[in-house]
Amino acid sequence: MNDVSVVGPGGGEVIDLGTARIRIIESGATTAHRLGIAEITIPPHTAGPPQHRHAQHDEGFYVISGTARFTVGDTSHDAPTGTLVMVPPGAPHTFANPGDQPLVMLNTFTPDLYVQYFRDLRDMISGGRQLTPDSVAAVMGRYATEVAADI
Repeated sequence: MNDVSVVGPGGGEVIDLGTARIRIIESGATTAHRLGIAEITIPPHTAGPPQHRHAQHDEGFYVISGTARFTVGDTSHDAPTGTLVMVPPGAPHTFANPGDQPLVMLNTFTPDLYVQYFRDLRDMISGGRQLTPDSVAAVMGRYATEVAADI
């Protein structure tokens, strides 16, 4: 394959989840589903997903602007601009934006399983269902992911 993917600043697929804006910039189509990449924007003072663990994919977060708070088990880590957080399969984790500025992160998924997860959440909202802990956990389960409380 000699084709390359070039996604400009306004490109990609935008998924609005209310508490987060996800811009898919590599869906896995160019990488034979080995890698997915998204830009995640979270408003100030906003919690992230419930603490969870992935069984089949690595996840990376690079903080572009703002400060993220990652919780891994019982330990919290503040991650300012320029921080990279890599989460291997099996590690319980979540993140939030405790700050006064929007948080923007580059998020990678290896393989690209979680690209469809975000689409499923969007479809759930557009279908009139709310994002509740139970409904989000059910969608996570489709992608080899468990909520930490269920572990």
